[in-house]
Amino acid sequence: MTTTTFEITPLTIPASVEAEDAADFLAYAELNRQICDEEAGLPGLAQNAVDMIPGWLDDTDEISRGFVARRDGEIVGMVTVSLAQDEGASTAEFDLMVPRAHWGHGIEDALLARAEEEARLAGRHVLQTWTLHRPVEGERMLTPKTGWGKVPSTGLTALFEANGFSFEQVERNSAFDLHGDTTALKNALADALAAAGAEYREFSWTLPTPVDIRAGYAAALARLSTDAPTGDLEVDEQQWDAERVARRDARLTGSGQLVSVSAVEHIPSGAIVAYNELLIGADRSEVTHQMGTLVLKEHRGHRLGTVVKCANLLRWRAFAPESTTVSTFNAEENRPMLDINEAIGFVPVSYAGAWQKKL
Repeated sequence: MTTTTFEITPLTIPASVEAEDAADFLAYAELNRQICDEEAGLPGLAQNAVDMIPGWLDDTDEISRGFVARRDGEIVGMVTVSLAQDEGASTAEFDLMVPRAHWGHGIEDALLARAEEEARLAGRHVLQTWTLHRPVEGERMLTPKTGWGKVPSTGLTALFEANGFSFEQVERNSAFDLHGDTTALKNALADALAAAGAEYREFSWTLPTPVDIRAGYAAALARLSTDAPTGDLEVDEQQWDAERVARRDARLTGSGQLVSVSAVEHIPSGAIVAYNELLIGADRSEVTHQMGTLVLKEHRGHRLGTVVKCANLLRWRAFAPESTTVSTFNAEENRPMLDINEAIGFVPVSYAGAWQKKL
């Protein structure tokens, strides 16, 4: 490794992309897109600046901070750090972005150290991050502690290994063709609804969430942090209520993003026991992102995951007809959800690796 002179300064968060001080935030969005392209060949995995700003400006539920590395005035890398504000939160999640052209000059080491310093200052004792990978065999393949999946070693994974991080989990990134034949979706939905039986009812809405179901939806969203497979990753349990749902809705829709939710109600209890969320930015021709899919543990085995996925995908075509692809991430050990994806036409296009360091 050769070293070079550079400086690291905080990322300025503008009030909007039109603000006079928006240049660095716009560069952050472009850099994120560049890294997704370099590492996975999928620039559409990254959000644009317009869609990201509301989340950065509202720090009620999560604080986001960024740091910019410059050499001779040129941006050569960034790191962002996210700090959940739930009571008892112990983790800090970061995203390290150094383009290949600037790798190997000490920039990535300095930015990683800055992320760790920020975590310590916030009183967090766990650092977590994700790496992106193309679906190819590498000279050296890495297997996570879960034993499920593998990814090729990269410069970034080598950096994390050298700095005391453990490789915890692999997630599969799958894509669905929104312009393909819907016959398989319709058949799968009909079969799953029949299997679920009369105790379950599917219903849908677009954000903002109706007032009368916010509390029930909050209870379901809270379960994602405890019911989704996470291996040995330390996960902060999230606290949700109707007000937090409203804040989240405002952040997501404030920039023009569109979110559709398909949910299942357990009729005897009135509880929301499964949901699927699809999101697209203000540019409706971009990639559609699946935000979350969950079936509560005590209601699994009734094909509710198939119900919410298929219902939402069928509904989505009317909202974003120009979007060609849905992108989703699922843990490799989550075979029930991957089985659903594969049965209805999702195909693997990249992988992500979860890394963790106890401070």
